[in-house]
Amino acid sequence: MPTPLRPAAPHTPVSHRLPWVWLGGLVLLTLAWDALGLDLPLMQQIGTPQGFALRADTLLEGVMHDGLRQSALGFYLALWGWALVPDARLPARWRERHPPRRERLTVVLLVATALAAVNLVKYHSLTSCPWDLTLFGGPARYVSHWSFGAVDGGSGRCFPGGHVSSAFALLPLCLPWLAPPAGCRGRDVATGQRWLGGILFMGAVAGATQTVRGAHFPSHTLWTLVLCGGVALTGWGLAQPWLRAVTERT
Repeated sequence: MPTPLRPAAPHTPVSHRLPWVWLGGLVLLTLAWDALGLDLPLMQQIGTPQGFALRADTLLEGVMHDGLRQSALGFYLALWGWALVPDARLPARWRERHPPRRERLTVVLLVATALAAVNLVKYHSLTSCPWDLTLFGGPARYVSHWSFGAVDGGSGRCFPGGHVSSAFALLPLCLPWLAPPAGCRGRDVATGQRWLGGILFMGAVAGATQTVRGAHFPSHTLWTLVLCGGVALTGWGLAQPWLRAVTERT
Protein backbone atom coordinates (compact mmCIF):
# COMPACT_ATOMS: atom_id res chain seq x y z
CA MET A 1 0.00 0.00 0.00
CA PRO A 2 1.47 3.41 -0.93
CA THR A 3 2.69 5.49 2.01
CA PRO A 4 1.30 8.95 2.85
CA LEU A 5 2.51 11.85 0.77
CA ARG A 6 5.26 13.85 2.47
CA PRO A 7 6.74 17.27 1.75
CA ALA A 8 9.31 17.07 -1.00
CA ALA A 9 11.60 19.39 -2.89
CA PRO A 10 10.03 21.29 -5.81
CA HIS A 11 9.97 19.55 -9.14
CA THR A 12 13.12 19.84 -11.26
CA PRO A 13 13.63 18.70 -14.87
CA VAL A 14 16.45 16.40 -13.72
CA SER A 15 13.95 14.09 -12.01
CA HIS A 16 12.29 13.51 -15.38
CA ARG A 17 15.54 12.95 -17.26
CA LEU A 18 16.83 10.30 -14.88
CA PRO A 19 14.40 7.52 -15.98
CA TRP A 20 15.48 8.12 -19.59
CA VAL A 21 19.12 7.78 -18.55
CA TRP A 22 18.36 4.42 -16.95
CA LEU A 23 16.41 3.31 -20.02
CA GLY A 24 19.29 4.32 -22.27
CA GLY A 25 21.67 2.27 -20.14
CA LEU A 26 19.33 -0.70 -20.38
CA VAL A 27 19.21 -0.41 -24.18
CA LEU A 28 23.02 -0.39 -24.34
CA LEU A 29 23.21 -3.43 -22.07
CA THR A 30 20.68 -5.32 -24.18
CA LEU A 31 22.43 -4.42 -27.43
CA ALA A 32 25.72 -5.61 -25.93
CA TRP A 33 24.10 -8.91 -24.93
CA ASP A 34 22.89 -9.40 -28.51
CA ALA A 35 26.20 -8.31 -30.03
CA LEU A 36 28.12 -10.82 -27.93
CA GLY A 37 25.72 -13.61 -28.94
CA LEU A 38 25.16 -14.78 -25.37
CA ASP A 39 21.66 -16.24 -25.88
CA LEU A 40 22.56 -19.54 -27.50
CA PRO A 41 25.56 -20.49 -25.31
CA LEU A 42 23.48 -19.92 -22.19
CA MET A 43 20.55 -21.99 -23.45
CA GLN A 44 22.95 -24.80 -24.36
CA GLN A 45 23.93 -24.94 -20.70
CA ILE A 46 20.27 -25.45 -19.77
CA GLY A 47 18.88 -27.63 -22.57
CA THR A 48 20.00 -30.82 -24.30
CA PRO A 49 19.27 -32.40 -27.71
CA GLN A 50 16.35 -34.08 -25.95
CA GLY A 51 14.86 -30.77 -24.89
CA PHE A 52 14.51 -28.93 -21.60
CA ALA A 53 14.05 -31.03 -18.50
CA LEU A 54 12.01 -28.34 -16.69
CA ARG A 55 9.67 -27.51 -19.58
CA ALA A 56 6.66 -29.21 -17.96
CA ASP A 57 7.75 -28.81 -14.34
CA THR A 58 4.67 -28.47 -12.14
CA LEU A 59 6.00 -25.54 -10.13
CA LEU A 60 7.39 -23.61 -13.08
CA GLU A 61 4.56 -24.24 -15.53
CA GLY A 62 1.58 -24.46 -13.20
CA VAL A 63 2.49 -21.87 -10.57
CA MET A 64 5.17 -19.54 -11.95
CA HIS A 65 3.69 -19.38 -15.45
CA ASP A 66 -0.07 -20.00 -15.33
CA GLY A 67 -0.50 -18.77 -11.75
CA LEU A 68 1.46 -15.58 -12.29
CA ARG A 69 -0.47 -14.81 -15.46
CA GLN A 70 -3.82 -15.18 -13.66
CA SER A 71 -2.61 -13.09 -10.73
CA ALA A 72 -1.45 -10.37 -13.12
CA LEU A 73 -4.88 -10.31 -14.78
CA GLY A 74 -6.58 -9.91 -11.41
CA PHE A 75 -4.20 -7.11 -10.44
CA TYR A 76 -4.78 -5.36 -13.77
CA LEU A 77 -8.56 -5.43 -13.24
CA ALA A 78 -8.06 -4.03 -9.74
CA LEU A 79 -5.99 -1.20 -11.27
CA TRP A 80 -8.96 -0.20 -13.39
CA GLY A 81 -11.08 0.07 -10.25
CA TRP A 82 -8.35 2.17 -8.62
CA ALA A 83 -8.18 4.42 -11.68
CA LEU A 84 -11.88 4.95 -12.30
CA VAL A 85 -13.07 5.83 -8.82
CA PRO A 86 -13.56 9.65 -8.58
CA ASP A 87 -11.22 11.50 -6.24
CA ALA A 88 -14.19 12.68 -4.17
CA ARG A 89 -15.25 9.08 -3.55
CA LEU A 90 -11.91 8.08 -2.08
CA PRO A 91 -11.76 7.94 1.73
CA ALA A 92 -10.09 11.03 3.15
CA ARG A 93 -7.03 9.09 4.30
CA TRP A 94 -6.63 7.64 0.77
CA ARG A 95 -6.69 11.04 -0.93
CA GLU A 96 -3.39 11.93 0.73
CA ARG A 97 -1.75 8.69 -0.43
CA HIS A 98 -2.86 8.37 -4.04
CA PRO A 99 -2.23 10.53 -7.13
CA PRO A 100 -5.16 12.36 -8.78
CA ARG A 101 -7.59 10.45 -10.97
CA ARG A 102 -6.05 11.75 -14.21
CA GLU A 103 -2.70 10.28 -13.25
CA ARG A 104 -4.28 6.98 -12.23
CA LEU A 105 -6.13 6.77 -15.54
CA THR A 106 -2.94 7.57 -17.44
CA VAL A 107 -1.12 4.80 -15.58
CA VAL A 108 -3.71 2.17 -16.45
CA LEU A 109 -3.93 3.24 -20.09
CA LEU A 110 -0.15 3.04 -20.40
CA VAL A 111 -0.16 -0.44 -18.88
CA ALA A 112 -2.68 -1.48 -21.54
CA THR A 113 -0.59 0.19 -24.26
CA ALA A 114 2.58 -1.63 -23.15
CA LEU A 115 0.77 -4.99 -23.22
CA ALA A 116 -0.61 -4.21 -26.67
CA ALA A 117 2.82 -3.17 -27.97
CA VAL A 118 4.45 -6.41 -26.82
CA ASN A 119 1.70 -8.51 -28.35
CA LEU A 120 1.84 -6.56 -31.63
CA VAL A 121 5.57 -7.21 -32.00
CA LYS A 122 5.11 -10.88 -31.07
CA TYR A 123 2.36 -11.30 -33.66
CA HIS A 124 4.68 -10.17 -36.45
CA SER A 125 7.83 -11.89 -35.16
CA LEU A 126 9.29 -14.82 -37.10
CA THR A 127 11.53 -15.84 -34.19
CA SER A 128 10.78 -19.24 -32.67
CA CYS A 129 11.24 -20.29 -29.06
CA PRO A 130 14.41 -22.09 -27.90
CA TRP A 131 12.55 -25.38 -27.40
CA ASP A 132 11.66 -25.29 -31.13
CA LEU A 133 15.31 -25.38 -32.23
CA THR A 134 16.98 -28.47 -33.66
CA LEU A 135 19.64 -28.07 -30.98
CA PHE A 136 16.97 -28.95 -28.45
CA GLY A 137 14.98 -31.53 -30.37
CA GLY A 138 12.76 -29.19 -32.39
CA PRO A 139 12.37 -28.48 -36.14
CA ALA A 140 13.76 -24.92 -36.32
CA ARG A 141 17.26 -23.56 -36.92
CA TYR A 142 18.63 -20.71 -34.86
CA VAL A 143 18.09 -17.29 -36.45
CA SER A 144 18.74 -14.03 -34.62
CA HIS A 145 15.71 -11.84 -33.99
CA TRP A 146 17.69 -9.13 -35.81
CA SER A 147 17.44 -11.14 -39.05
CA PHE A 148 14.23 -9.48 -40.16
CA GLY A 149 12.20 -11.52 -42.63
CA ALA A 150 14.27 -14.70 -42.10
CA VAL A 151 12.10 -17.76 -41.43
CA ASP A 152 13.69 -20.29 -39.09
CA GLY A 153 11.35 -23.20 -39.83
CA GLY A 154 9.54 -23.04 -36.50
CA SER A 155 6.26 -21.59 -35.31
CA GLY A 156 7.63 -18.08 -34.73
CA ARG A 157 5.87 -15.42 -32.66
CA CYS A 158 8.18 -15.90 -29.68
CA PHE A 159 9.84 -12.47 -29.50
CA PRO A 160 9.67 -10.53 -27.22
CA GLY A 161 8.54 -12.26 -24.00
CA GLY A 162 4.78 -12.21 -23.54
CA HIS A 163 4.73 -13.79 -20.09
CA VAL A 164 7.28 -11.40 -18.63
CA SER A 165 5.26 -8.46 -19.94
CA SER A 166 2.65 -9.30 -17.29
CA ALA A 167 5.09 -7.71 -14.84
CA PHE A 168 7.04 -5.20 -16.91
CA ALA A 169 3.90 -3.62 -18.39
CA LEU A 170 3.16 -2.35 -14.86
CA LEU A 171 6.16 0.03 -14.96
CA PRO A 172 3.90 3.11 -15.43
CA LEU A 173 2.66 2.49 -11.89
CA CYS A 174 5.95 3.93 -10.56
CA LEU A 175 5.77 7.22 -12.44
CA PRO A 176 3.31 9.28 -10.33
CA TRP A 177 5.88 9.07 -7.52
CA LEU A 178 9.17 8.95 -9.44
CA ALA A 179 8.32 11.50 -12.14
CA PRO A 180 5.32 13.57 -10.95
CA PRO A 181 3.95 16.37 -13.13
CA ALA A 182 5.71 19.73 -12.98
CA GLY A 183 4.71 21.78 -9.96
CA CYS A 184 3.50 18.78 -8.00
CA ARG A 185 4.77 18.61 -4.42
CA GLY A 186 4.61 16.08 -1.61
CA ARG A 187 5.22 12.81 -3.48
CA ASP A 188 7.00 10.10 -1.51
CA VAL A 189 9.75 8.87 -3.84
CA ALA A 190 10.20 5.75 -1.71
CA THR A 191 6.72 4.60 -2.73
CA GLY A 192 7.65 4.70 -6.41
CA GLN A 193 10.93 2.96 -5.67
CA ARG A 194 9.10 0.13 -3.90
CA TRP A 195 6.74 -0.30 -6.84
CA LEU A 196 9.68 -0.26 -9.23
CA GLY A 197 11.63 -2.79 -7.21
CA GLY A 198 8.65 -5.13 -6.94
CA ILE A 199 7.87 -4.93 -10.66
CA LEU A 200 11.47 -5.57 -11.69
CA PHE A 201 11.73 -8.48 -9.26
CA MET A 202 8.56 -10.13 -10.56
CA GLY A 203 9.67 -9.57 -14.14
CA ALA A 204 13.07 -11.12 -13.43
CA VAL A 205 11.41 -14.16 -11.82
CA ALA A 206 8.99 -14.53 -14.75
CA GLY A 207 11.81 -14.19 -17.28
CA ALA A 208 14.04 -16.69 -15.49
CA THR A 209 11.13 -19.13 -15.30
CA GLN A 210 10.61 -19.02 -19.05
CA THR A 211 14.33 -19.27 -19.76
CA VAL A 212 14.91 -22.43 -17.72
CA ARG A 213 11.78 -23.95 -19.28
CA GLY A 214 13.19 -23.25 -22.75
CA ALA A 215 10.39 -20.88 -23.72
CA HIS A 216 12.46 -17.70 -24.18
CA PHE A 217 16.01 -16.49 -24.57
CA PRO A 218 17.26 -14.00 -21.93
CA SER A 219 17.33 -11.29 -24.60
CA HIS A 220 13.58 -11.68 -25.02
CA THR A 221 13.15 -10.65 -21.39
CA LEU A 222 15.53 -7.71 -21.76
CA TRP A 223 13.83 -6.40 -24.89
CA THR A 224 10.43 -6.72 -23.23
CA LEU A 225 11.72 -4.52 -20.41
CA VAL A 226 13.08 -2.00 -22.93
CA LEU A 227 9.79 -1.92 -24.85
CA CYS A 228 7.58 -1.59 -21.76
CA GLY A 229 9.87 1.05 -20.27
CA GLY A 230 9.91 3.01 -23.52
CA VAL A 231 6.11 2.96 -23.79
CA ALA A 232 5.75 4.03 -20.15
CA LEU A 233 8.14 6.99 -20.37
CA THR A 234 6.98 8.16 -23.80
CA GLY A 235 3.30 8.00 -22.90
CA TRP A 236 3.87 9.67 -19.54
CA GLY A 237 5.77 12.47 -21.22
CA LEU A 238 3.06 13.03 -23.82
CA ALA A 239 0.41 13.16 -21.08
CA GLN A 240 2.15 15.89 -19.08
CA PRO A 241 0.12 18.87 -20.42
CA TRP A 242 -3.10 17.04 -19.49
CA LEU A 243 -1.75 16.06 -16.06
CA ARG A 244 -0.35 19.52 -15.28
CA ALA A 245 -3.79 21.03 -15.82
CA VAL A 246 -4.97 19.32 -12.64
CA THR A 247 -1.86 20.40 -10.71
CA GLU A 248 -2.33 24.03 -11.75
CA ARG A 249 -5.98 24.03 -10.65
CA THR A 250 -5.17 22.55 -7.26
